[in-house]
Formats: sequence, structure tokens, C-alpha cells
Amino acid sequence: MLKQTHALILTSNVQEGVFGVSSKLSSLYILFNDFRSSISVLKAMGDANSFVWNSVIKAHVNSGLSESAVFVFKLMRRMGVSCDGYTFPILTKLVVLLECGCAGFAEMIHCVAVKTGFQYDIYFCNTMIDAYVKVGCFRNALNVFDEMPCRDLVSWTSMISGCVFEGNANGAFGLFSKMRKEVEPNEVTLIVMVQMCCSVFEVRQIHGYVIKSGSLVDLSLKNSILKIFAGFGSVGDFETLFEETDIRDVITWNTMIHLYSSKRSPEKIIDCLNKMRCEVNPSIETFTLITSGLGWCENHIHSLATQIHSLSLKSGVFDDVLVSCLLDLYANSGYFEEAIRLFKQMLASNVKPETENMRSFLVACTHSGSLRLGKAVHGYFIRNYAFAPDENSVQSLETSFLNIYVKCGDISSARTCFDKMLVKDLVAWSSMIEGYGTHGLGSEALEIFSRMISEKIKPNSITFLSLLSACSHSGLLQEGCRALNTMKTEFNIEPDLDHYTCIVDLLGRSGKIKEGLSVILRRVILPDSKIWSALLSAARVHNDWKIGGYAARKVLELERDNPGYYSLISNVQAGSEKWDEVQQVRSVMKEMNLNKSPGWSCLEVKGVFHGFVCGDRSHEQVEEIWAMVEFLSRNRLEEVGNDLCN
Repeated sequence: MLKQTHALILTSNVQEGVFGVSSKLSSLYILFNDFRSSISVLKAMGDANSFVWNSVIKAHVNSGLSESAVFVFKLMRRMGVSCDGYTFPILTKLVVLLECGCAGFAEMIHCVAVKTGFQYDIYFCNTMIDAYVKVGCFRNALNVFDEMPCRDLVSWTSMISGCVFEGNANGAFGLFSKMRKEVEPNEVTLIVMVQMCCSVFEVRQIHGYVIKSGSLVDLSLKNSILKIFAGFGSVGDFETLFEETDIRDVITWNTMIHLYSSKRSPEKIIDCLNKMRCEVNPSIETFTLITSGLGWCENHIHSLATQIHSLSLKSGVFDDVLVSCLLDLYANSGYFEEAIRLFKQMLASNVKPETENMRSFLVACTHSGSLRLGKAVHGYFIRNYAFAPDENSVQSLETSFLNIYVKCGDISSARTCFDKMLVKDLVAWSSMIEGYGTHGLGSEALEIFSRMISEKIKPNSITFLSLLSACSHSGLLQEGCRALNTMKTEFNIEPDLDHYTCIVDLLGRSGKIKEGLSVILRRVILPDSKIWSALLSAARVHNDWKIGGYAARKVLELERDNPGYYSLISNVQAGSEKWDEVQQVRSVMKEMNLNKSPGWSCLEVKGVFHGFVCGDRSHEQVEEIWAMVEFLSRNRLEEVGNDLCN
């Protein structure tokens, strides 16, 4: 419609050069973001004044079109239109928007202002100081400031802000002292000064000055001082000022929650939230701060997290950041069902999780052991994230899916996932080696390791730990010893305690108990209970009671409160028919109130987990289960009997 009107004007007797019509046309084109047409109108105007040009330049600046704004300014100069007092503030704002050449353009603007007589205009000087500071020309800003014949509150505050921007604390405090001789600082100046404080002592000085000047009534200034006290961890100063604050907003309360979160005081965090709700409504930042602060809480974390989750939903403040914090909290604290439930709620609400949310959720999936859920999430990932621009995040998630398949027992799907990775980093290779080792597929783990070396991927100590563990689980003695030697000779990686523990376990599984003991005594400087336990287990299996007894004493010297070790030692003593010592071990366990956790297992059937604990008969289908066990056992005994008869 506007272009039609413009065309009608051109075809009529109305001259486009008439200032009123052309000015209005240019303004309307700016209103509709048609800057090209606006500039065309300006070019056709022979009498366009600075007001019209300023409007066009300002429209470009407000739209973020910095290069185009520079072009319009140069066109304005070329057409002989002089800059006025409104042009330069627009141009100084433009300086900050420019990505390159901003310092040079700032100096050019300054030169034009000097030539046109604006070098002493206080409004121009203030905006020029701000522009120079923001483009990193602090020295130029200081020159403008020093040459000003008179300086107002904005001048001083802008220059002090420049010192803060540069990290020049001495300069900021020096200017502040000089400023007080000419003009009284206001709340904005004091907020800037508070940000520059490098110690609690300096904050207290500013706080004292604020009280004397009567500026403490300003809530923004109070919040700034409280924030700095919280940053330095000065609880006493913070609580004193907080209690003296009659009117507190959500920022005030959030700052207090942040302080208690940094001090790891969950009781005070919850108490603060309850008091806050009596005065102001919590914000999304409130719940995010509380959720982040509960990550290190050891007691009642589940109930606290659930309360925060419910309260945030009731308050109507729930965003991706809070979801991410809750997912991290649930997953890292072991509440995997809650993490999975929260993730499903996100999907039901058509909220696409960020990659960080996915990573937290995958931790929960891995620990849940649900293969069905893992495959469903993998499919969702392929549809929504596989071609995301952040390759590092995608690669990390792909490795997480590989680990899910490994932990859930689907090694073939893990290998398929591994083979389809476009980029395989060291973590992916090591995870695949570990996966094969966990499933007793040592030969496949060695094959993956050889392929990794052929692709010029340099292994690290974790890779070799996974490889040695794979050899140990598969009884590949020669291959394991060769891997240990390769680790030292070819890759210059010195084996640590974990590597030698794998070697001792490997030797023990192969019946070489004495050689395992020799490795501990000759190679390991400070053996721990794990390596002695590996030797002890091997000695029990191969009936080497002498070395077993020695290893048992070493285990108890290092770790006296582990019930699993006592059970293992008891079995060793029973194997050598030392019943008195067996009774003695059990008496010690009873005196120390040590109880070995019963064995358990679980399996997933149609998406539902069924858990079984040793000796437990609480399952709803327990009679059917035991009947099937007896049936299978009876059939197995008959098969064994037939084999013996034949």
C-alpha cells in the first residue's frame, strides 16, 4: 500500500522533493523496515535536514544493521548535511555495534565532532567516553574526560565504569575520591564502585559511605552490596544488612539463597525459601539456585527435590534451565526413576530437551538397566539430534548410548552403535573395549584395540585398563601380559595400581597364585585392599591356603569395616577346614555390626522390572517362580544322570 501511494505521488503533480511529503515517506518506510526505499527517498530530497537523516541512521542502528548505518552516515556527509547534537549520540551507539574497525570509526566520529564544534558538549563527551570504553580505547576515553571543561555526574560515573570495565581498581577508587570533591555520587555511581571491590574491607568502606550519604534507601544499591558480601562469603555482614532491609524483593532473597547454597546449608536454604514466600513470589532463578544447591546435600535430598519440583509447577515457573538442574540432581543422586519420569513429562509437553538434558537423562537410563527404554531414547536421539551442529555433544551422546547397550547386556547393538559413529574419539574406543571385556569377549576387545591403533588413535591409561580387564575376564594370560608390556614400551605409560590389580586377577584366574603375589611385592609400592582381595579370591578358588591366609591379613590391615572381605576370608578359612578361625571371623563381624548385603538380580519383562533378592519370597508370583525353578532343576539332574549312565 505504501509503495502504491509513493507511486501515485510520483505520477501526480506533487513533487517528491517537497520536504513534508518526502520526510513523511521516509519515516513510513523506516516504520515498515524498508530501509532501501527510505534511502532512495533521501537521495531524491534536495533539502533533507539532519533530523530526517538522524531518523534513518537511528532506525538502522536499532535494527542492528551496523554496516548499513555507517553507509547512511557517509552518504549524509557526502550530500553536505551537517551533524547536530542528536547525530553523535546515535553514532556513539553505532560504534559499539560494529564488529571490526570500531576503534577507528570511534576516532573518526570524534574528529567530526571536534571539527563541527561539539568537542566540549557535555552530552557528546559522556557518550564518547562510554563508546571508547566499550571498544577497548580506555586511554582515548581518559583524554576526552581530562579535556572536558566541566564534568557532571554522568561524566564521572562513565569514567569510573571504564575503570571497572578495564579491571583497574586503583583507578576507579582514585577517580571516586576526586569525584567527591566536585560532585556527590549517586546510587548508580555507588553500584559501579561496589562491583569494583576486591575485598570485604573495601565493601565495608563503600557500605559505610553509603550509610553516611543516606543512599542506602535505594534497593538496587542494597542488593548490589548484598551480592558482593555473598560473593566474598561474608555471612555476618550479609545477614546484618539483610535484616536491616525493610523492603526485600526477589533479587534480595535469591542472593541470600545463593549465599547459603555456597555455604552448603540446606536447612537455611529451605528456611529462607519459606520466609521468602511470605513476602514475594519465588522466581525461576530461585528454584534453579535451590536445585543447584541441593546437589551436595546428603540427607532428605529426594523429598527436597520433589518439593521444589512441585512448588515450581504450582508457581507456574518452569523452564529448560530448571529442568536441566532437576535432571542433574535426580540422576547424580541416584533417583533414576524420577529423572526418567521428568524427562517423559518434558516430551509430553512438547519441550525439546537440550543436549545437557539428554546427557543427564542417559545417566538415569544407564543405571536403570532398561534396554527397552534405552532403545526408545536412542530412536528419539536419531530423529532429533543426530545432525545437530554441535558435533562434540552429539559424539558424547552417541558414546552414552553405547554404554547403555553395554550395561543392558546388548553387546551387538553396542557394536552397531559404535560402527555407525561418524567420528570415534578415544572415549568411544575405550568404551567398546570395556563393553567386550564386561561380556567376556576378550578376543573381540583385542580386535577393537588393534583396529584403534591402526587408525592412529593413541590409547591412554584408561584404555589399557579396559583392555587388561577384558583379558582378565576371558583368561587371556599371554595377551594381557603382552598388553602390559606394550603399554610401557610402545606408549610410555607407566602402569598404576589399577593396572596391576587386573594383572594379579588375570594371573590368579590362570592359577598362577605365586606369580600374582610376586607382582604385588615387586611392582606395587603401596598395595590397597582391592589388589590383595583379588589375590585372596584366586587363592580360595585354587586352594592355596598359605597365600590366601597371608592375603587375608593384608586385607584386614587395610580395610577392617568391609563385610564382603570378612565373608571372603571366612570362606577361605572354611576351605582349609579351620573352623575355629571361621567362627572367630564371624564373631568379629557380629561385634562390629557388619552385615553382608544379600545378593540380588533383576530382569525386564515388557518394560516392567522384576527384582529378586536372595531368600526373599515377597514377589506376587513367587509360587509359580519356585515351581519353575524346581522343574528346571529336576530336568537338569535327569540330564546329568543320563550322561553319567551313558
